[in-house]
Amino acid sequence: MTEYEVPPRWIVHLPTTLTSVEGARALAEALRGSLGHVTVIDFGETTLSEEDRQFVRTRVWCDHFLPGGGRCALPADHAGGSCRADRGSP
Repeated sequence: MTEYEVPPRWIVHLPTTLTSVEGARALAEALRGSLGHVTVIDFGETTLSEEDRQFVRTRVWCDHFLPGGGRCALPADHAGGSCRADRGSP
């Protein structure tokens, strides 16, 4: 690897016994709430998929980068132009 190449990022696939997208979304939100301080986890890239359809993914949060770092904490389908850093921000 040269000094200009970026090393590959690794993905952790975490299968669950959940049977609904709502339940999977709630788990993703709980994980972000409890592990949000872990800087090696990029919650902005979180996606959900059915076990046998892993190639069809549903994005959980908006992946828009914010000025000063971080990503928008709103749902992926929120109205445009209203990104914010966390749920407590206006």
